[in-house]
Amino acid sequence: MLRRLEWRVRMAADSFLGGEYRSAFRGRGREFDQVVKYEYGDDIRDVDWNVSARLGELYRKKFIEERELTVILLLEDTPSLQFGSGSRTKREALLEVAGLFALTAAGNRDRVGFWHATPTGHEVRQPVRGRVNIVRTAATLLGQPVPKLEDGAEVEVDWKLFFHAFPRHSVVLWLGDFPPRAPGAGWAALKKRYEMIGVRVDDPWDLELPSAGILPAVDPETGEVLAFDTGTFESQNRHDVWKKERDEAWEEWFPSPLQRLTVSTEGDLLDPLVAFFKRRMKGVRK
Repeated sequence: MLRRLEWRVRMAADSFLGGEYRSAFRGRGREFDQVVKYEYGDDIRDVDWNVSARLGELYRKKFIEERELTVILLLEDTPSLQFGSGSRTKREALLEVAGLFALTAAGNRDRVGFWHATPTGHEVRQPVRGRVNIVRTAATLLGQPVPKLEDGAEVEVDWKLFFHAFPRHSVVLWLGDFPPRAPGAGWAALKKRYEMIGVRVDDPWDLELPSAGILPAVDPETGEVLAFDTGTFESQNRHDVWKKERDEAWEEWFPSPLQRLTVSTEGDLLDPLVAFFKRRMKGVRK
């Protein structure tokens, strides 16, 4: 998967992705510092054409605001992510988004680390810089074993340990299913320390429960296989209530559209990522 994603990111970066990413997380009100040689991956919009014409090679404007970002991929790997009504599970979709984001950050010379949370614990990788190291880190995350259903459904992130693991002002991509739940007491402090961005994955069945008759369903807490009748009024009504509560909780966690990204298990995942970067860059609430 990673090789395919790397090729796609490189193709996109040649046209627009790199510049959109930088603008999305570095802002626009920058103070000019100096002119430096243009390097592959730099924002073409920063090229100083007058200086480039005089010196015979590309130079770009450098701004004081430019800095190395630290990007943390926080994957909340709940058993619910193993669901997929089509060819791709929710977990596979989120891992692809994580890979796309990591490779984009690598192309912009940022640092990338991850926190993989499961029902049985967590796996942590400290932020690294350089494409080779970041690709290795991304491969480690994508290669994490799928949690066993018998391990339970609850995933707890040790936020105190998280605070000590990663530097202040990091961009944290929190990838998960985001079931209906209220933000905890420490959520406000977390948002002050980091730039928190939620990435939620939806399956078509999350949006609308089809009337598909009786289907076998696994209780992730007990491992018991149950008969689930999707066609009853009770099932449809419970699904509608769950969806409403989930969407309300999602917007309570991340009130601004600039703080949240929703992707689907169907279709391309690069397009919504680019659209999100553009939305942040323009500061447009949609």
